[in-house]
Parts: sequence; C-alpha cells; structure tokens
Amino acid sequence: MSFFRVFINLFQFNRTNWKVVALCFTTATVFWLFNALNKSHTTNIRFPIRFEYDQQKYVPAEPLPQQVMLNLSGNGWDLFRKHFGLKTPTLVIPLDKPEMKQVSGYSLLSVFASQIANLKINFVVTDSLRIHLDEKLTRKFRLTADLSGITYKKGFGRISPVVILPDSSALTGPKSIISKMPDSIVLNMQEKKLNENFRGETEIALPSAEFISRNPPIAEVMFEVGEMVEVNKWVKIRPGKVPWGMELVNDSVQVVFQVPQKTAEHLASSSPWASLDFSDLRKGETRRFYPRVEGLPAWASVVKIDSITVRRY
Repeated sequence: MSFFRVFINLFQFNRTNWKVVALCFTTATVFWLFNALNKSHTTNIRFPIRFEYDQQKYVPAEPLPQQVMLNLSGNGWDLFRKHFGLKTPTLVIPLDKPEMKQVSGYSLLSVFASQIANLKINFVVTDSLRIHLDEKLTRKFRLTADLSGITYKKGFGRISPVVILPDSSALTGPKSIISKMPDSIVLNMQEKKLNENFRGETEIALPSAEFISRNPPIAEVMFEVGEMVEVNKWVKIRPGKVPWGMELVNDSVQVVFQVPQKTAEHLASSSPWASLDFSDLRKGETRRFYPRVEGLPAWASVVKIDSITVRRY
C-alpha cells in the first residue's frame, strides 16, 4: 500500500514544483541546442545575389534572378545565422560576357567559394540562372494625347489645338525594346467631363516600363474649352478617278459640323470636301458609303454626315 502512495505522490506537484520542472526542462533544451550548434552540420541556404556588368553599355531586358540556393557544411552557429538572414552576404556574379543567356550553377561554385567565409560549399542547388542583358539605347519620342476619354458638357467643346509640354520624351532601355517602339507615345487621358479650359499632368506610361527610364516621366497637357454650336453645310464630293460603270447618285453631301461659337461665321468661307473609297464595289452592286471629310479647319469637327449611294453597272 505504501508503494502505491509513494508512486502517486510523485505526480502530486504543487505550483512551485511545476516551475522547477519547467526551468529544468528549459535549461536542458538550451544546453542541448548549444551543444548541437557547436557541431558541424549540412543544410541548404538561400543567398541574395547581384550581377556585375558594364551598366554604361548594358541594361536588363528581363528581371534578373535575385537569389541562389547553396548546399553548405560548417559550424552550426554560422549556418544558423545565415539561415535566418543574419550576416548573410550578397553574392556577386561577374558577367564578363553580358550577351550570355544563362549561367550554370556548377560554374558558380568557384565564384562563391571566396565570398563565403567559415563555410564549405558542397554544391550549388540552383541548376542555372536565366539572364537577359541587352545593349543600352537612348531615343527621343514625340508625345501625342488620346482625348477619347474626354467629354464635354452640353454646348461645350475643345476650341484650341492640344499643347503638350514638353512635346517629346527621351527613353533609355534595352535596344530590343526601344528599337521596336513606334515614333510617338500616346498619352492616355483620364476620363473627364469639361466645360472649362483644361491643364493637367499625365504620366508617360509604357509597356515594359520596369526596364525603361523616361526623361521626363510626366508631361503637361493643355487646351481651351469653350461654347460650341452646330452648323449644317453641303460639302462637294471629290471621288477622284471614277472607274467605268460607276455612278454617284449625288455630287454633294450634307454634313453637321461642330465649331466654336466665335468661329461659326468662318466655316462658310472654308472649303472642306468629301472623299470616297469605293474600290471594293463589285459589278452589279449598289451600296451606301459614308464619305470622309477632308480640308476641315482644325477648330471644326464632324458631328453627323449623310451617306451616299453608289452603283456599279
């Protein structure tokens, strides 16, 4: 009976005894951890990397790798610190041939050996690093504005040309990207509804912008807004050379123009004309075409235009 009482008493700790047990367990764990870290171990660790190349002549055309994984052996304390990013060096990879597209992990073994102290590199876990450097090119591009998102309150419209300051931007980036870009960059304006003059800054947005620097990166767009009126006017059709068997039902077309109120009188003295392209009209076919108005003053725009019937016998 006394044996069972002693056995039960072993598990009947008061609060003080539990604190002692916890302290003993913690102390034993710390001793075990310190003892383990003093031994040699092998593990995989990720290191940040940086590429060295002639940045005056070359730029990245794709994002460069940021990390590489190495299999290392060494003292547990050194491995512990580097595993958790403590005193982890940034490894430098020199690129003597920037045109190369890939760096093998095996070739990096000797490159990294002198950059990591107190640890032995067993092998590079990362199989290869894909890189794409290209020749640096600087080219100037003309700036234009897309006003399709701009609308106007009833009775108002744009009454002046669009002014962009500066009118161009110099782009510097990979030759493979810069050389394929069109000669002008379109500034996409935010949607607005206006009844007064506009002046605002717009960012020069580009595809592959992370690889291209812009000088300047922002342009200012401005134009005047004023009261507009609609004017009806008959416009003469200039069909150019009419193929044999082609007949125009009308020789002029009615057009509704929108013009600034202060220039409405000047529209009568202007001589816009309508042109037609009916080259795809087949024999025996009758079709309606919408002419294109040309010779229009910069301050006028077409609101509505009638269609023209064309027959080909």
